[in-house]
Amino acid sequence: MTSSFFDLIAHEFERPFQNPVLVFAVILLIILLSPILLRKLKIPGIIGLIISGVVIGPHGINMLEQNSAITLFSTIGLLYIMFIAGLELDLKEFQRNKNKSIVFGFLTFIIPLTIGFPVCYYLLDYSFTASLLISSMFSTHTMVSYPIVSKFGISKNEAVAITVGGTILTDTAVLILLAIIMSSNNGGLNMAFWIQLIASLAVFSGIMFWIIPKITAWFFEKLESEKSSHYIFVLAVVFFAAFLAELAGIEPIIGAFVAGLALNKLIPYSSTLMNRIEFIGQSIFIPFFLISVGMLVDIKVLLNGPAAVIIAVTLSIVALTGKWLAASATKIIFRYSADQRKLIFGLSSSHAAATLAVILVGFQAGIIDENALNGTILLILVTCLVATIVTENASKLIITSEKEEPVIEYPVHYSEHIMIPIANLNNMETLLEFAVFVKNKKSLNPITILSVVPNDEEAEKNLVKARKNLQHLVKMALANETKVQITATIDHNIAGGIVRASREEMTDTIMIGWPRKTGLIERFIETKTASIISRTSKAVYICHFEHSLVGHKKIVLVIPPLGELEPGFEIWVPKINTLAKELSINIFCYCTQTTEVAIQEYFRHRKHKCGFSFSDEYSLPNMQMLQKYVTSEDILIYVAARRSSVSYDNCMENIQERLDRQFQKNSKIIIYPRTHHIDSKFSEYSDINSETLNQGFERFQKLRKNLGNLFKKNHHKY
Repeated sequence: MTSSFFDLIAHEFERPFQNPVLVFAVILLIILLSPILLRKLKIPGIIGLIISGVVIGPHGINMLEQNSAITLFSTIGLLYIMFIAGLELDLKEFQRNKNKSIVFGFLTFIIPLTIGFPVCYYLLDYSFTASLLISSMFSTHTMVSYPIVSKFGISKNEAVAITVGGTILTDTAVLILLAIIMSSNNGGLNMAFWIQLIASLAVFSGIMFWIIPKITAWFFEKLESEKSSHYIFVLAVVFFAAFLAELAGIEPIIGAFVAGLALNKLIPYSSTLMNRIEFIGQSIFIPFFLISVGMLVDIKVLLNGPAAVIIAVTLSIVALTGKWLAASATKIIFRYSADQRKLIFGLSSSHAAATLAVILVGFQAGIIDENALNGTILLILVTCLVATIVTENASKLIITSEKEEPVIEYPVHYSEHIMIPIANLNNMETLLEFAVFVKNKKSLNPITILSVVPNDEEAEKNLVKARKNLQHLVKMALANETKVQITATIDHNIAGGIVRASREEMTDTIMIGWPRKTGLIERFIETKTASIISRTSKAVYICHFEHSLVGHKKIVLVIPPLGELEPGFEIWVPKINTLAKELSINIFCYCTQTTEVAIQEYFRHRKHKCGFSFSDEYSLPNMQMLQKYVTSEDILIYVAARRSSVSYDNCMENIQERLDRQFQKNSKIIIYPRTHHIDSKFSEYSDINSETLNQGFERFQKLRKNLGNLFKKNHHKY
């Protein structure tokens, strides 16, 4: 009995492991430990995963084999890398730099190909077809080190944008070249081949860029509360796109990247869905892929003779040299810094996915020999190690140089505290999402969600109920790794409670929902919104969203004359710019030429590109002129001002009602920028007790309500 037990144990631990539970446990242990252990040696975690794959793979201690499960997970990881690259690409930046991406894509394709062909043909003595196939492999690159860029938060850097754009261009060109070489080798390179290739690519592009975004937008809109379904849907789109790309005659990685581009505008960078996509990918699928790359490497081929060593070393040197020259040429042409050149080289020097596809297809077709195959496998290890080290080093240098820039900022940028008073729970999720998007990422303060309960006989009961109602918003924010605190308070006057709480919590921005239409009596007294605006110097955002944030096409920003002179100008401008980046939409600015110059100067001073476009004509009171620039799918942002502000204009009176009438179907935001501390004006009256006034106001409200009920009864009698 005992021997059979030990035999069973021994069988389970026979190499390679066959038990799927044990295989999964080993891989998870490697994903957990290798980055932690190698971090102490200052070696990037990605290298640890690749080396771990070499050690445990079939060519190492043979702990794991390249079975269907490993292949499936590694394929998902590879598609994930390309999908996230497309998803994180700043489309506005890419649009501005598309010509640069084309230039880099051409350089990183033609330079390695030009260097590689004579080396393979004359030095290594391969045939014309084999030399063309191997040299085309030099032009490909897989952005294995892209997760490092995401970790350091520089994925929006222009060097990253053109590298990602160049990647898709060069890999597509190489894979199309592969299809041409294989058709030529099989004698099928005719007119029918070209017609089929062009037609299939056209159909694929139409489905991905026209049909898929419409279906996704509809799905997100109809199932807005089903957050887990959003992730499953996105994952299905990625694999569907990869499959369609394969049908079109190109590699699945191209389809995954295109899926990222197609869904880019619908998945903001700071959204909960994006957080889930990155978390699952970087925790499970991408590490699986990196381990599987290491499992392909066979160190023992170097012992087979000098030919294998010469080929492996030559291929590695040519691959790295070609990519370095392409990065250097790009630096010279576009006047990038040395750190950006390193970043471009680091991102574009690693070979894995497309390289394997090219070489394996060539090997299976008998075009190249075993030495070229083994040399390519070792090239993958060498280039991945070099790319990872260079990318991490360049990312640190870029982060350091950005921090050293002498940029003057208001202290509020780093200690920003946003408060959202609750009026209607129905649209609170969109308002909270807006706050998350525009909140300064360097601020450590949480977003405070406030509920003010009337001070009556049921105040305590309503206080408990209010706190309970806010819990689902906290869960939503936590899923997005956003700090949120809930606060409930009692006050006779709602507006007064909001202002008092904003002082107690030391917030600097108050975001409220769009107020309901005012009644006849409220027209003669100060509304809650107006009371909040007049009694605080803090920035106030009044928000109404007709659609989900990702459903908008552009931002129309209205700025009053002298708006650039307000103290809050340098606070709300970057917020609007951040919102546009999150939603990947453009900003149209309706303002004077003086304000236009001030905005451009703001971005120039911070060494950022101004993504705003400006109107040629301007008249703040003339809403009819503004209407021709606004469509129903735009967000209209109106920058107003308090009466004591330098940019105040009489046309701002009742601006909420005017916007409601003329832009009824639009999402609207009114911004009252922060001013100098007017709160201090009320300090001399701090000894006055407002209890009597509040009680009188309550009696007046009850009297009005009773009179209303009385009129209704009399009306029904008649």
